Amino acid sequence: MPRPAAPPPDDRDYPALRAPGAPDLEVLDARLTGCRACPRLVAWREEVGRVRRAAYRDETYWARPVPGFGPADASLAVIGLAPAAHGGNRTGRLFTGDPTSDFLFAALHAAHLAALPYSHSREDGQRLYGTRLVSPVHCVPPDNRPTPAERDTCRPWMARELDLLGPTLRAAVVLGGFGRQALMPVLPAAGYVVPRPPPVSGHGAHARIEGPDGPLDRLGCYHPSPRNTSTGRLTLQMATDVFRLAARLAGSAR
Repeated sequence: MPRPAAPPPDDRDYPALRAPGAPDLEVLDARLTGCRACPRLVAWREEVGRVRRAAYRDETYWARPVPGFGPADASLAVIGLAPAAHGGNRTGRLFTGDPTSDFLFAALHAAHLAALPYSHSREDGQRLYGTRLVSPVHCVPPDNRPTPAERDTCRPWMARELDLLGPTLRAAVVLGGFGRQALMPVLPAAGYVVPRPPPVSGHGAHARIEGPDGPLDRLGCYHPSPRNTSTGRLTLQMATDVFRLAARLAGSAR
């Protein structure tokens, strides 16, 4: 019997049908970057890529879904929100080429989890040590606000990503409330047992969640957006301390 044809990338069910069967992260990322399941996000990411910011008018924007970044055997996941319009949507790498990424990678580098204290482009030589950046929504949303339907449509990609990381994954840092809210519904699909009531949240909050390959230590951190970092709500030392603790819990401290 012939195998059923793969759904087109603009099918709303494309993530749910194509993510679960991905045998590894390389295949998952390849399928992800062709996704067009959310019309509003597709239109916006491509519009941003056409119009471009003046400072980048001579660059060719990625303007596609942005996959995770980091090794396939990572023991620590850092979970954000979505690519930035002129950051990941421009460069094709999460948390790259904008002020948020400058702050995040300075903290990761200080915690000995990143080779460089910045992330400017996919060709800058940046490497992550035992750490993978994960995004609940892979296309840049207008006003940095994906709709609940868009978040849920994108969810199978993160569920499969965490499932594939499962054998080595031991800790996760969630950046802001969106990262936390996006992670918790995904965990059961990857075999984790989420306690009831859900664990407390907030900056520095620590919860241990049992999983099929061992416990997962979840830590909270304010999102490194300019709104938080410029006001001092999140300092470099605060973020570094969270990542250092996460590295110790994950066994990836250097």
